[in-house]
Amino acid sequence: MQTLLSYSDVKTAAERVAGHVRPVAIAPGGPDGEGGGGPEVFFALEFLQHTGSFKARGARNFLRAHHEAGTLPAAGVTIASGGNAGLACAWAAREQGVRATVFLPVSAPKVKVDRLRGYGADVRLVGAEYAEALAACEAFAAESGALASHAYDHPLIAAGAGTLMEEIRQRVPGLDTVVVSVGGGGLFAGVATAARHHGVRTVAVEPENCRALHAALEAGRPVDVPVDSVAADSLGARRASAAALDAARQGDVRSVLVPDAEIVRARRALWHDHRLAVEHAAATALAALTSPSGGYRPAPGERVCVVLCGANTDPSDLAF
Repeated sequence: MQTLLSYSDVKTAAERVAGHVRPVAIAPGGPDGEGGGGPEVFFALEFLQHTGSFKARGARNFLRAHHEAGTLPAAGVTIASGGNAGLACAWAAREQGVRATVFLPVSAPKVKVDRLRGYGADVRLVGAEYAEALAACEAFAAESGALASHAYDHPLIAAGAGTLMEEIRQRVPGLDTVVVSVGGGGLFAGVATAARHHGVRTVAVEPENCRALHAALEAGRPVDVPVDSVAADSLGARRASAAALDAARQGDVRSVLVPDAEIVRARRALWHDHRLAVEHAAATALAALTSPSGGYRPAPGERVCVVLCGANTDPSDLAF
């Protein structure tokens, strides 16, 4: 079966982003990471990345590839986003010296809107959810000639995200499993592609009511799903990418769902136990290990790395 994303795509992306993104830091993930016969759990602190999320990797790869090909138009780049991809696009555009026009749903957190404007982006708030912002972005690209990027559904974006897995593997020798949150599937597709090459299992975690990848696996094709979760600002894609579905069908991949209550609990635990203030999307990955209602249960001695993918959040609700 021909894949939609290859390991060579990830390796090429790693060369493009080297020296321009922050290498991921790894931290022990609490008592389970300190021995005692249980699994060894680590956290990949990717929320320390430029713009506060892994998205900087894909944005840098996307714009640099177009720069190398001479296909960056005078009208700049445009993207629709729940927030994080827009931040990354605006940051990468500023680094590349081109304009960025970013479309967000009106529900986007103010902290993300303010940061976007700080990067010099032209921010346009359209619609109640990501799909409506995307339609407006596509119309703008057709009218203006701006280069259309995507929050997750593009091979250059997914390959850039996959560079994270290359760094994790270098820092956690003998890694068995990597756990990632899934929205539209860009991070998952890139990480799973690299993980498969190295014989590492990938656990794809979604909120129960933002299950685009899970639904695609059940249907055998990408399908539209309802979006209703505390993590919807980052994980609220209506459908998973074809590349994500393709990656989920190969290698050792587990798809699990977690309820919002467990996502909230995991986010608070990260703050109270580790002083890590992350957004709900990042906590979704950890909820797969901590939720009593299912999720993923590592075996004794299994080396597991949980990707904490973003921290563009208002932390005021963590103090209680």
